[in-house]
Amino acid sequence: MIRAPIPPTFEAFRDAARALLAREAPPEDVLWEDVAAEGQGVLFGAAPATSDGAPAAAVSAAPAARAASGGAPRPRVPAAYMRLATAVACHRDAARFALLYRALFRLTHGEPYLLELAADPDVARLRAMEQAVRRDVHKLHAFVRFRRVEDEGGGERYVAWHRPDHRIVRLGAPFFERRFPSMAWSILTPDESAHWDGAELRYGPGLPRDAAPREDELEELFRTYYRAIYNPARVNLRAMRAEMPVKHWKTLPELSVMSELVRDAASRVDAMQAGRSGAASAAEAYVPGSRALPVLREAAASCQACALCERATQTVFGEGPADAALMLVGEQPGDEEDLSGRPFVGPAGRVLDEALAGAGLSRGGIYVTNAVKHFKWEPRGERRLHAKPLGPEIQACRAWLQAEVEAVRPRVIVCLGATAARSFLGGRFSVTQSRGQVFKTPWAESWMATYHPAALLRMPDEAARAAARAHFQADLAKAASLLAGEERGSP
Repeated sequence: MIRAPIPPTFEAFRDAARALLAREAPPEDVLWEDVAAEGQGVLFGAAPATSDGAPAAAVSAAPAARAASGGAPRPRVPAAYMRLATAVACHRDAARFALLYRALFRLTHGEPYLLELAADPDVARLRAMEQAVRRDVHKLHAFVRFRRVEDEGGGERYVAWHRPDHRIVRLGAPFFERRFPSMAWSILTPDESAHWDGAELRYGPGLPRDAAPREDELEELFRTYYRAIYNPARVNLRAMRAEMPVKHWKTLPELSVMSELVRDAASRVDAMQAGRSGAASAAEAYVPGSRALPVLREAAASCQACALCERATQTVFGEGPADAALMLVGEQPGDEEDLSGRPFVGPAGRVLDEALAGAGLSRGGIYVTNAVKHFKWEPRGERRLHAKPLGPEIQACRAWLQAEVEAVRPRVIVCLGATAARSFLGGRFSVTQSRGQVFKTPWAESWMATYHPAALLRMPDEAARAAARAHFQADLAKAASLLAGEERGSP
C-alpha cells in the first residue's frame, strides 16, 4: 500500500498522480489522504498554484516525479479530464482523489474514451462532484458582498466573508480579479482567503466570520435596491431557499429585510392588483354615482362604451339580492340571455342551477352577473354563435362590474371562467392552474375562480366532462363553506 498524503489542491494531486503513474501504481494500492497544509507529509513535491487556479497542464513535472519516472514520457491525458479534475479536487468528499486517480489510471490503461461513458459509476460520481463544485463557484460569484474598510496606509479595501460548501476559492477568485481590477479586495472563507491589490492575486489561510467587517454605509444601498426590485407577486420561499441557502443570508445585507418583504407581500399584491384592475374603463362615463342596483341597471341599458352594443339586442345586467353574500361572475350573455335580458337562463344556466343545488346553494340568494354586459356573436347561417370578448371589450365594461361589486359588497366572489377572472386580475390569470384556490382580495374577503358552465357543455369526452362537473360542483360547495365560515381565504 502506498500512502499519498497531499494538500487538498489540484496541483498537489496532479504531481502525485504523475509520479504514481510513472511507478505503474494500481489505484487499489494507493491510500490518498488530505493534509492540513502544503509541505506537511507530502509524498511528491507540489508545483505552485497559478494565480487563476487553472491546471498547469503544460508545465514540467515536479523533480520528484521526474526522478521516479526515470525520464519516461508523461502519459497523454484528455483535456476534458484536466477540467474535470480541476473542479473535483475542490470537492470535500474524502474519496475524490481516489476516484480521480482510478479514472486517470483507466484512461491511460486501455480506456481512452472512459469520460464519454456517462453511465459508468466512476464517471457518474465524478460528474456529480464537478457539478456541485461548479454550482458552488456560481454561488460564490452571486452571494459575495464586499464591505469597505481602511487599510493600514489609509487606503480603501473591500472585504467579504463567504462560507462555501467546497474548497473553491482558487476557482472562483479570478472572476473578481477580472471584474474589479482596480479595486483592492479580500475574500475570506473558513478554508482559504484570496487577496487582490490591483497587481497580484495572492492566497492565504482561512479566517473566521468575525475577521470580516460587519457593516458599512453601503448596506442601506443594497437594502434600498432590493426593496425596489422585489416582486411580491412572485415570492416563493421554497425556491428561494433552494437557490439561496439560508446559511448565506447573514452575509447578504439585502436579505436582512426579507422577513419584512415576505410579511408585506400579500398587501402589496393586493395594491398591485387593485391598481392594475383600476385602469380607466370606457363605461365610467355612463356609470351613475348611485350604487342602487335599479339605478345602475337603468343606466346600463343605454351604455355605448364599446361596439358590442350595436349588435346586441339589449344590455344584460346582473340580478339577485342587493345584500347577497355570494356573487357569481360569468363571461358574457349568450343567445338566450341576450333575448330575455337575464343572465344564465340558457343551457349554461341550467348546468349552473344543477350544480348550485348539488352544492346546497339557492340561486335566489345569489347575485349573478357577467363581466361583459352585451352578447358578442358571429353569424352561422341563421344562428348566432358565441364569440369570445377581447381585452378592450372586457376593460370597457369593467366599470359596471366594479359598480355591482360596490353595490352588493359580497363576502365571496366566484368567477366562472377565465374572462371573468381576468376582468379582476388582468390577462395572465389561468383557471387551469388556479381553479378552486381561495384568495383574499380588495373586492371580497374570499375570491376564487372555477370553470364556466358552458365549458362543461363543450367538452367532447364524457369522462372528462363528468370529472369537470364534479370539480365545478366541489368549487361551489367550497364557496358555500366559505359563507358558513368553515374556510378562510389565503392572504
